[in-house]
Amino acid sequence: MALTTGCTGATVQGRPGASGLRDPYFPRAGNGGYDVEHYALDLAYDPSDGELHGTAVITARAVQGLSSFNLDFSGLKVEGVEVQGAGARFNRTGNELTVRPAEDLRKGEVFRTRVDYSGRPKALVDPDGSKEGWITAEGGDAVAVGEPVGSMGWFPGNHHPSDKATYDVTVTVPRGYEAVSNGELRSRRDVGDGRTEFAWHSAEPMASYLATVAVGKFKVTTGKTPSGVSVYQAVAPGEEEASRAVLARVPEMVEWGSATFGPYPFGTVGSIVMPARTLGYALETQTKPVYSGAPDEELVLHELAHQWFGDSVSPKSWKDMWLNEGFATYAEWLWAESHGGVSAQRRFEAFLAGDTSVDDHADVDWAAFPPASPPDAAHISDDPVYYRGAMVLHRIRQEVGDASFFDLLRGWAADHRYGNASTADFTAYAERRTGVGLKKVWDVWLYGDGRPKG
Repeated sequence: MALTTGCTGATVQGRPGASGLRDPYFPRAGNGGYDVEHYALDLAYDPSDGELHGTAVITARAVQGLSSFNLDFSGLKVEGVEVQGAGARFNRTGNELTVRPAEDLRKGEVFRTRVDYSGRPKALVDPDGSKEGWITAEGGDAVAVGEPVGSMGWFPGNHHPSDKATYDVTVTVPRGYEAVSNGELRSRRDVGDGRTEFAWHSAEPMASYLATVAVGKFKVTTGKTPSGVSVYQAVAPGEEEASRAVLARVPEMVEWGSATFGPYPFGTVGSIVMPARTLGYALETQTKPVYSGAPDEELVLHELAHQWFGDSVSPKSWKDMWLNEGFATYAEWLWAESHGGVSAQRRFEAFLAGDTSVDDHADVDWAAFPPASPPDAAHISDDPVYYRGAMVLHRIRQEVGDASFFDLLRGWAADHRYGNASTADFTAYAERRTGVGLKKVWDVWLYGDGRPKG
C-alpha cells in the first residue's frame, strides 16, 4: 500500500519495524518503528491452576511507515491480534511476535494493537542465572518482575527501558486474594463468580521492566507521608512482624529523599513483600518495590532511592546500569551519614582498604571492571556497578564540594525527570552543572581498568 506524506507529497512504502534496538547487551530487546504511549493490561489469574488470561491494548505512535512491527513476547499462547480494530496476521519466532496490520500504518499515526493471550507463564533465566518474569511462590501466589527483559513473559510490548509509557493494569483474582500493581488503586470491586477485580493506574511514564503484578493473600496497610504521598504496603502472611518496623520508616525515607534528591517523583509509594525465598533479590518496581521476605533498612532505602534514579530517570541502555545501582548504593551511604552512622568518606576509604569492619561489602572485587563498561550481559549487576559506581559519585563530591554535589544530584533528577539518560549524558551534565572539569574521575574511576588508588 503506497502512502503519501503530508509534508512533502512524496510516496513512501510502509516497511517492517526492526526486531530489536541493538542494545549493547540485549540487542533483540525492544523493537523499532514505533513508540508506545500507553499499555492497558486486563489480566485474570487463578493461583489454584496457575493460568493467566490476558488482553493487552497497546497504544503507540508509528515513527515510520509500517507494513509490520514486532512485540517482545515469550511463552504464552497468542489467541488473536487486532490493529486499529481490524484483525491482523501474526507469527511467532522465539520471543518475537510479528504483527502485520490489514493496512500499512502511516508515519506519525497513533495506533492501537490488541493482543489476547493465555497460558501458564514461566520464569525466564537471566544471563547471570537469576530468574525473572512471572514467578510463582508456594501455594500459587505470584509476582511479576522484569529486569532486564522478564516483562515479556507476562505481557507483549516494546521491552526496552528507552520506551517508557503510562499503564492501566486490571487484575481479576479469586475472592480472598489481593492483586497489587504499580501506581494508584483506582477501584476494587466484586465482579461475581467469587472473583475480585483490582484496577491500577500509573500516570507517570514507566519502563516495562519496572512493571509488576503481585497476587497473594497480603495484609494491606495504607497511609500518607507528611508531604501527602499515598502509601500502600502489601505484606505476605508470615512476614508482617519482621517487616513492620522498617516499612513504618518508608514515609520518613520519602521525606529524606525529597530533601536530598528533590521532590519524590510519583504520587504513590509502597512495598510488596513476598514470602521469603520467592526471589533471590529485591527489585525497584515503580512505586512499589518487591522484596523476597522481610527487608532490612538498607535494602528499603536502596529500592526507594531507585524511584529517583532508575525509575524516574531511567537508563537509555543496559550498559548504563551504574546510573541506577551506583546512585542507589550511594544513597545508602548518604542515609547512614545523615542518621548518625558511618560517613560516606569513611566508607569510601574502607572500600579502598578492604576494611570490612566499616562495611561488610568492602572486600568485594569492586575494581574487576569499570562501572560504565561491564564486560557482558551477565555482569551488569555485578559489584563494580554498585560499589565502584558509588565511589565514582563520592569522587565527584570530593572534587566539587558538598554544595555543588548535592545541587548536581537534585538537578540531574529534576532535569531528566520521567526520561532516559546515558552515561555520556551524565558526564556532560555533571561538568556543566558544577563548572568543574572531571575528566580524571571519568578516565580513572568510571572507564579506567585496574584498581584506582583514591
